[in-house]
Amino acid sequence: MENKTLFELNFEVWLLIADLQHKMALIRDKELSQHGITPRQMHILRLIDALGPKARLSIIAKAVERKIDVVSRQTATMEKDGLITRVKAKSKSRLLNLELTERGRELLKISRYSDGMNKISSVLTENELLQVDVLLKRLLAEIKEYDPECNNERLF
Repeated sequence: MENKTLFELNFEVWLLIADLQHKMALIRDKELSQHGITPRQMHILRLIDALGPKARLSIIAKAVERKIDVVSRQTATMEKDGLITRVKAKSKSRLLNLELTERGRELLKISRYSDGMNKISSVLTENELLQVDVLLKRLLAEIKEYDPECNNERLF
């Protein structure tokens, strides 16, 4: 094995993480497409579920780091597809609360399970998975410290 500088090793690890994330996203996209839903829509369903009655366009937009008009169009499509309902917070209000429909709740049940991710992760022992979890959380904490704008907390 050739000797690599720390700089080269950092770059190689960064590329591996990016490649892994990209390929895992493709696998998840393929799984979810069988149910007629995109990963982004699934993410919004999970956020609405986690936020409950506090699920509003502005909060969802902030959580997914998108502009409100983008999230508004996405949720309008999701409403048309029968995944959510957009309900006025008060009768004369422009604020919209987002709620899951029965179909949205059914799809949410599949969000926590992935044949692909389970198969991929099966090459690691439980201890190795715990180590990966610890290491990735340390990297994420460092990212948040390095750039406070990346400090959005996961809501679920």
